[in-house]
Amino acid sequence: MPAVPSCIIEPIWDQFQMLIPAVADEHPLGCHRPRIPDRVVFDKLVQVLVPGAAYERISDTTCSATTIRRRRDEWIEAGALKELEQFCLEGYEKMVGLQLENLAVDGCITKAPCGGEAAGRSPVDRGKQGTKRSLLVEGAGIPLGTVVAPANRHDSPLLRPTLETLSRFGFDLPERITVHLDADYDSKGTRGLLAELGCEARIAAKGVPAPIQNTSRWVVERTNSWHNRGFQKLAVCTEKRIRVIEAFIALANAIIITRRLLREAWTTHR
Repeated sequence: MPAVPSCIIEPIWDQFQMLIPAVADEHPLGCHRPRIPDRVVFDKLVQVLVPGAAYERISDTTCSATTIRRRRDEWIEAGALKELEQFCLEGYEKMVGLQLENLAVDGCITKAPCGGEAAGRSPVDRGKQGTKRSLLVEGAGIPLGTVVAPANRHDSPLLRPTLETLSRFGFDLPERITVHLDADYDSKGTRGLLAELGCEARIAAKGVPAPIQNTSRWVVERTNSWHNRGFQKLAVCTEKRIRVIEAFIALANAIIITRRLLREAWTTHR
């Protein structure tokens, strides 16, 4: 059974192969071992992302673990995975429309047993190593940007770089943007930042019960659940470099956005 249904992964691959930089064969005799096809390596990376398989476990006669890591790093260096995520967002905006008038931000702490650049003492896991993802979503829960940090970082300092990921959109943003936050952001500094950015604030008050179902913040909780339940590599982060973590998040977001686009288009573009 494939890690991702073909109806989702095939259109993603069709676009991704256009973003991969061409590799010139400079061998003087042209008799070296043939290059592993990019599609084989791409499918292996999807297997690493979704079920969280180790590189050595999925390596076989078609592709070694070393080739998977090397090709992954080549694509990260070229920015192909980031461009893929951006293309999916632009496609969703063109066909369905992003609800940028209402944004939600929240942090999510996951395990990081191998340590690394984005690992720190987790306050919710008995001080074990953990990673935090500060996630920005629009009104329907489509992921717009993510900032990776150690688990011991507070949510408030990550709010500015998380909101700054909106700069990835070339078109004009709505004049009126409302940002929905939980009680961890309830501070004068957060309100001052949102006022500086020209955004309205909807922040849950500390000590006051606020059912998440009665707010517009539940969509970011759902997207965090999509990340953790649908992509084991994000739930248990074994990568040590931030740029690799961000690349896997970009691939996961591309899958999420394509899946939502197909679901929305089923009723609007049939």
